[in-house]
Parts: sequence; structure tokens; C-alpha cells
Amino acid sequence: MNSVRKVRLLVGKVGLDGHDRGAKIIARALRDAGFEVVYTGLHQTPDMVVATAIQEDVDGIGLSLLSGAHNTIFPKLLRLLAEKNSADIVVFGGGIIPEEDVPGLRKAGVRMIFTPGTTTREVIDWVTANVPPRRR
Repeated sequence: MNSVRKVRLLVGKVGLDGHDRGAKIIARALRDAGFEVVYTGLHQTPDMVVATAIQEDVDGIGLSLLSGAHNTIFPKLLRLLAEKNSADIVVFGGGIIPEEDVPGLRKAGVRMIFTPGTTTREVIDWVTANVPPRRR
């Protein structure tokens, strides 16, 4: 029996943004690369994402944000994870996020921000290198 657990990821869409094609492409690419992926669907709240992440015992959370609310949503998600003793879940994201906002998000604890033009291979390689299984 294989004792190494596959890395589990949650891919989510938070807020009112209804454009989920990119999130679905990333979720499928990660799944095809061998990760276990939970896709939350549209119109989630940070509370819903954190609850699902904990229930599903994920190792990483990837959010797709196109609404401009990234400076509010990411810090709230990180705060909720810390409050639930789950700050070891790696948080990353992508979407329409201005370059000047990336350093502040990284300082807040977002491990990586992928911007338009990032290939699915780049995301897969980064997740492989930076999101280890939290538990066996």
C-alpha cells in the first residue's frame, strides 16, 4: 500500500465574479497532473472556502479572483485559516491582480500569485514544488 498521500487542493471562486473558465481549466490541469482537486464552484465566501478546505483536509487553496476584491478576500481567508488552526494550508491565487498589489498579498501570506499568461504547466510545477502534503 502506498503511504504517500496525494496532495489535495481546493480551487475556489470567491465573491460575485461569475467568470470561472480559468478556475475550471486550472482545476482540470491540476487533476490531470495527479493532484486531488476539490472545485467549490461560483459565489463562495471566504468562510465557505475555509470550511470546505478544513472538511476536505486540503493541503493548498487556489483562488481565482477577477473582481478586484483580492486585497480584501485573501487577507480574510488567511485570517480565517489562522483562527481555525489551519494556517499551514498553502494559499495561492491568480486572476486579474495588478502587479503593484502582489507584494502586499505575498507579505500577507499568499504564497504565489499567477497573472494572466501563466501556463498551466507553470502552475503545476509551482504546486508540485511548494505544496507538500500536510498529513499522512
